[in-house]
Amino acid sequence: MEHGLVIKNTGSWYIVKTDDGKEIKCKIKGNFRLKGIRSTNPIAVGDRVEIENNKEGTAFISKIEPRENYIIRKSSNLSKESHILAANIDQALLIITVSNPTTHTIFIDRFLATAEAYRIPVKIVINKTDSYNEDDTEYMNALIHLYDTIGYDCFKVSALTGKGIEEIKSLLKGKITLLSGNSGVGKSTLINTILPGLNLKTGNVSTSHHKGMHTTTFSEMFPLPEGGYIIDTPGVKGFGTIDFEPEEVAHFFPEIFKISHDCRFNNCTHRHEPGCAVLAAVEQHRISESRYASYLSIIDDSTEGKYRESY
Repeated sequence: MEHGLVIKNTGSWYIVKTDDGKEIKCKIKGNFRLKGIRSTNPIAVGDRVEIENNKEGTAFISKIEPRENYIIRKSSNLSKESHILAANIDQALLIITVSNPTTHTIFIDRFLATAEAYRIPVKIVINKTDSYNEDDTEYMNALIHLYDTIGYDCFKVSALTGKGIEEIKSLLKGKITLLSGNSGVGKSTLINTILPGLNLKTGNVSTSHHKGMHTTTFSEMFPLPEGGYIIDTPGVKGFGTIDFEPEEVAHFFPEIFKISHDCRFNNCTHRHEPGCAVLAAVEQHRISESRYASYLSIIDDSTEGKYRESY
């Protein structure tokens, strides 16, 4: 028996870095099912596992050690199943762009709400700032004001020119950091700038659909020279939330939760009830309409089982 860290998931194989530094190809032993979760990947990058070696020089993963946390989304191909992006994370960087492609605020808010639910701190990194025109820059500054006000730190960077990268590097030291975002936001370029020796494949944005094309196929952890790891995940089109109860959703929007204490009813859903402090705050622009729309979209997921991949 050996213990180690899952550093790569290739679909059928997992690469485990053992505690003495070996990297071993592993498969799952038996039928792994996490309690209450139907997942497309029962073992995730970042998991600590127990492995049993065999004569071929490979091994079986026989046990997952308890997770500190993980971040999960609804699987895009099987709406009733989930996909765990990574486990045992210290923080997440959500990489977004305001054009080429545009990251929708509903996508941002769904990611943030899921991270809040699993107690994972998030920072927002706005990439491709070198390419923005006046309108893009104005919109970017409005986004920064919105999310800063709620309590999310925002960073402006250009992976292409290197602007702002040193500040990002300082955030990563000694921590396990998940990088996530839509396809095409420049995640691979950003990682190549932070770790120049990797030469990760980078892709272009489709000129017809203005969406990114996948370049990362599987999740993988990369060690940082000054301690810690970056977890690179495939770019995603949408972020479907899973297992949120409608009455819980407000807890994962800090500004809505704060104001909800002033609602007339304790079980207020903030949609139609009389005396709702949240609806009043939206009308008075103390809660942004985009955040409130995101809140409603997650409740729709929960109550009707609907989810549009465009989010």
